[in-house]
Amino acid sequence: MTAKTSTTPTARLIEVFSAIQGEGLNVGMRQIFIRFALCDLRCYFCDSAHTWNAPKTCRVERSPGRRDFEIYPNPVSLDNLIAWVQRQNIPSLHDSISLTGGEPLLHARFLAEFLPNIRKITTLPVYLETSGHRPEQLVTILPYLDSVGMDFKLPSVSGETHWQEHATFLQLCYESRVEVFVKIVVSDKTDPADLERSGSLVAKISPEIPIFLQPVTPLTPSEQFAITTDSVLAPSPEQVLMWQSLMKRFVKQVRVVPQTHKMLNQL
Repeated sequence: MTAKTSTTPTARLIEVFSAIQGEGLNVGMRQIFIRFALCDLRCYFCDSAHTWNAPKTCRVERSPGRRDFEIYPNPVSLDNLIAWVQRQNIPSLHDSISLTGGEPLLHARFLAEFLPNIRKITTLPVYLETSGHRPEQLVTILPYLDSVGMDFKLPSVSGETHWQEHATFLQLCYESRVEVFVKIVVSDKTDPADLERSGSLVAKISPEIPIFLQPVTPLTPSEQFAITTDSVLAPSPEQVLMWQSLMKRFVKQVRVVPQTHKMLNQL
């Protein structure tokens, strides 16, 4: 009988850096960003298509906010990532650690070992940015999270459909009493029926859960949209006002916040 050997999990990263959060409930706050590679979705509006696959290397900021990146090979060990985050963790500078991507939950096994360690070392809250369609993986790391920002993928805007997964995911977050909010990207192609379904889904779990409508934010000429050759355009002010009014029929807080980090050049 062959003895089983356990291996320490590794992660494939895009980058580790310090910046101002530009989206959702934590907008304007300083965070240590850990951007994971790989995503199993292909949203039309994606401005991070470079995260879909795992590169051979990742970049790590030496000094918080200085963009003095060093290059390291992928995959990354647990000890190395802990050391990189510790280097970023200047006292009183950061409000939290942001797990982003890509889809961080594709690295759930790694995170289940990483998060208890990094919480103890830094004492910083941990914030998960996720597409909210992998509830089984969420369960494995939920005890180590302080807040979750989950995207609802509207079929009319993203080309993705994950209603049941979103419902299960949000229910798990709500029952765990982790701070949670829903972000919905809207474009000129948004179907109001998709918004109504989203609002109803959130309200059934709790009308206290905030919803953030995020209009597609114009990109720089060098950036390209992920899949479609058709331009994904921002909605008109009239559309946004109408949709906010619609969503307020379901939940108490509906905020409209674009990607402010682009305006601050915090890319």
